[in-house]
This record gives sequence, structure tokens and C-alpha cells, in this order.
Amino acid sequence: MPRGGTRPRSWGASSTSSTSRTRARCWCRSKSWTGPRRSCKAAGVVPPGTSQEQLLYAKKLYDSAFHPDSGEKMNLIGRMSFQVPGGMAITGFMLQFYRTVPAVVFWQWVNQSFNALVNYTNRNAACPISLTQIGVAYVTATSTALATAVGLNLYTKRAPPLVARWVPFAAVAAANCVNIPMMRQQELINGIAVTDENNNELGLSRRAAAKGITQVVISRIAMAAPGMIILPIIMEQLEKFPFMKRIRVLHAPLQVMLVGGFLLFMVPAACALFPQRCCMALSSLEPELRAHIVATHGDKVPYVYFNKGL
Repeated sequence: MPRGGTRPRSWGASSTSSTSRTRARCWCRSKSWTGPRRSCKAAGVVPPGTSQEQLLYAKKLYDSAFHPDSGEKMNLIGRMSFQVPGGMAITGFMLQFYRTVPAVVFWQWVNQSFNALVNYTNRNAACPISLTQIGVAYVTATSTALATAVGLNLYTKRAPPLVARWVPFAAVAAANCVNIPMMRQQELINGIAVTDENNNELGLSRRAAAKGITQVVISRIAMAAPGMIILPIIMEQLEKFPFMKRIRVLHAPLQVMLVGGFLLFMVPAACALFPQRCCMALSSLEPELRAHIVATHGDKVPYVYFNKGL
């Protein structure tokens, strides 16, 4: 299951409630909680009068606001809890303004800028990435999205209207296949830390990085698919009614709201497709790393674990 940070209301809660922030800061010190890169088992002080429900809610706030690897507070817009309010607005406008090339270029650029921030925020923070690499990843993903969207937009001029409505999804899917691996290229080059079940670090694995990033790409595409595939079918039928032709100015707000309904369910569902703390059989690791683990621990480590990110 994903961490508790996908709930939309968690996005602002950790920044607005001082009591909740205090409990969230105390969470890691007061309960036996283990993260992928650190263990927080030291006894701490919980604010007087704190119930178990309040403490669990504080954990959700902590999970939504702080990175599981570095423990640093994540920027607001890049958090998974902002996927619904941020994603619904951008996706709704992409689906509405798909007919002209300037509109396609603008909204694909906005979407890729948003995605780049989300991908960077939810990366495996144990693998640092330089500003140059971030810039290359951003430009490459944006160029891929624009080329796909503009190319298909021109190609589908003579196709049925519904096919043209699906162009934004094709562009988003193609860009996700580029943006996420590029933004997390250091993990593919150097590997990510793998641990045993007790979080003892065993080494770095490029195969684990490839598995984790592949799962993230699948989750992101699955997150967008229902809204960007089903909603165009709904709008194509709705726009045939006379009353819809009279309120064209409300088409964009309507699509934004409908996309929000899809994302409300799909963000947690897509994040839950694969566990954030991913498991991998020892036999699937690189031969040299597998040999090192066997030489050090014998047959006591049949599986390794790592944070795949979101």
C-alpha cells in the first residue's frame, strides 16, 4: 500500500494545523515506525491528551509532508496529495483545449512542468541528481510530449472527433515513459540502496532501480488513463445535446470537475498498484551484488527491499 500521503485534504493540513504538525513531528519519535532508510524507535514525548486516532492522523500528515528517504519536508505542489487538485485542473484544460496547436503546446508544457516537479519530489532521495540532469530530463520529456501531441493532432485532422480527443492521453503516456526515467537517471546509472527485511543496507542495485521506475511509470499512466480515455467519450456524447451547445463556456469547468472525480479514486488506486517498499528476489539482482550478499550473509537474505518512490 502507498504511504498515507495521497489524500487530497492532506496537502494543506500539515501546513495549517500547528497541533497536527507537533504531533506529526513527534510521531517518528513516539511510535515504532521503520522507513526504508532509517529507523525511528527511540522513545519520545507525545503531547498530553493525544489519542490513538490523533496519533494515527499525525502519521498520515507526516507521510504526506516528509520524504521517506531524506526526512525532509516536500514542496506542496510536488506532493502526491496535490495530485487531485493540481492534476484535475491541468488535465481538464488539456482535454478541453486540444483542437489548436498553440493550445496543445501550452497545456502540454504546463503539464510536463507539473510532472517534472512531482517526479523530482517523489524520487528516491538517496540518489542525488544535478541541476543539469534535471534540466535535460525536463526538456526531453517536454519535447516528447509536444512532438507526440502536435504530431498526432495534425495526423488526426481527418480522423473521427473522438480520436482527436484521445491525443492528450497519448502525449501524457509517452512523456511519462521519458520524464520519470530521465528525472531518476542516477538510480539507473548508480543503482539504489537495497536492504534486508530489517533495513540493513546491502548495496546498490541497478536492476532494483529499473524495476521500481517501471512500476512508477505504469502507476502514473494508470492514474491518468480512466479520466483521459473515458471522459472524452462522455463529452463527445454530451456535446450533441442542445443545452450543451448553449453553455460552451462551462465545458472546461465541467471537464475539470469530472477529471477531479476520476482522480479522487485513481490517485490512491494507482499508487496502491505496487507497494512503495518494493521486494525483489535475491536471484534477480546483479551477479556481483548477489555474490557479495551471499558471501556476507549466506542464505539468510532470500529477498531484498527498496523504496521505489511514487
